[in-house]
Amino acid sequence: MDPTMMALLGIIAMVALVLIGMDVGTSMFTVGLVGYFLVSGSFQKALNLFQTVPFTTALTYSLTVIPLFVLMGEMTLQSGMSKGLFDACERLLGKFPGGLSLATLVSCGGFGAICGSCAAAVATIGKLSLPEMRNYKYRDGFSAATIAAGGTLSWLIPPSTGFILYGLIGGVSVGRLFASGIVPGIVLLSAFMITCGIVCKRDPQRAPRGGNYTIKEKLKGLVGLAPVAGLFAVIIGGMFSGLFSATEAAAVGAAISVIYTIAVKRFTFKSFIDRLASTVRTSLMAFQIMMGAYVFGYFLTITHMPQNLANFISTSDVKPYVVMLLIFIMYVIVGMIMDALSTVLITVPIFMPVVLQLGYDPVWFGCVIVLLMVLGAISPPIGINLFVSAGLDKKLVISEIYRNVVPYCAALAIVALLVMFVPQLALALPNAIYGVDLGGLG
Repeated sequence: MDPTMMALLGIIAMVALVLIGMDVGTSMFTVGLVGYFLVSGSFQKALNLFQTVPFTTALTYSLTVIPLFVLMGEMTLQSGMSKGLFDACERLLGKFPGGLSLATLVSCGGFGAICGSCAAAVATIGKLSLPEMRNYKYRDGFSAATIAAGGTLSWLIPPSTGFILYGLIGGVSVGRLFASGIVPGIVLLSAFMITCGIVCKRDPQRAPRGGNYTIKEKLKGLVGLAPVAGLFAVIIGGMFSGLFSATEAAAVGAAISVIYTIAVKRFTFKSFIDRLASTVRTSLMAFQIMMGAYVFGYFLTITHMPQNLANFISTSDVKPYVVMLLIFIMYVIVGMIMDALSTVLITVPIFMPVVLQLGYDPVWFGCVIVLLMVLGAISPPIGINLFVSAGLDKKLVISEIYRNVVPYCAALAIVALLVMFVPQLALALPNAIYGVDLGGLG
């Protein structure tokens, strides 16, 4: 059988295994191993792949950034940073129309600066904001939709797990990717806040104004922003200034978060063990998916499918922007049915050669696909963030969340299109910090 056809069948088989319930890492590993054996015709070569990939993946120094950033996020939860962040945002924004919703969005953006997980942002900020919004008679569907939308900011504002894995798989600078997400992240947060304000202005009963605080209370609330702002400044500032690498930044952030937890007297041995266990579980899941992705990538490489696809596109009459548009549409659809982490690991080995062959900047491409995947994550009917948000409380009705999330989907789509057609939104900052990368058109 033609190797390219084998690759297509392998992709179909892998997706089928995921849909019937097998976890993504195992399905990629299984299909990749079997496919590598069938294409190479050597059981020994497939066995060598089985023996070496898990070992080399586990020992890859650059991957230590994942558990370190996860631990940092866990300790910020333990220390109460997230609650201080939300309280400060509530005091500053509560008096505006939909003030608590605005506070939720800003809190999600701030939480994204210390934890790069969408699900963690939805769960953490949601637990804090949903009861408050209920106290002020906010409609549950709108509250849950706002929480789900705000969670997407964690994948765009660094340190983002998505950017880390995209950089490792695609061979792109993680520092450049982090820098590329800052301006689009701020633009997206602004778009969400404008959307929220318009919706609440037209229908005040959906999200009434929150409490009105005195100047003294607002200034006191700003203290809650200091730990998050300080941690973000040390990590991102140190990394962009060249003081330390992304991996070292993760280690510094984890150490600071532990020290801060001790300083505010919220550190106990039991809680620390629980946070370490949670870090191990999350990291092992990521490592398992990475191992599967590497094996699946070897299988695709031996079939030459990515290279053949890139060569076919470059020699055809199809305009490059048409190709990119089709790729982007695919990312939105896949983002609706798969988690963003898995999507990055599965698709980047396939499309990266195409993107490079067409002359596009891989940093810009990474920023755009993150935007498109999180759009899929909040798009009805099967956006993953919507179900995470619905799981915050048994009283939440998923159909109401669907209806209320549509304006946020429109805002995210507009920002994604803006970054597509104005690449400098994603590239200006990394080029200013690291210099212009001549490897792409950006």
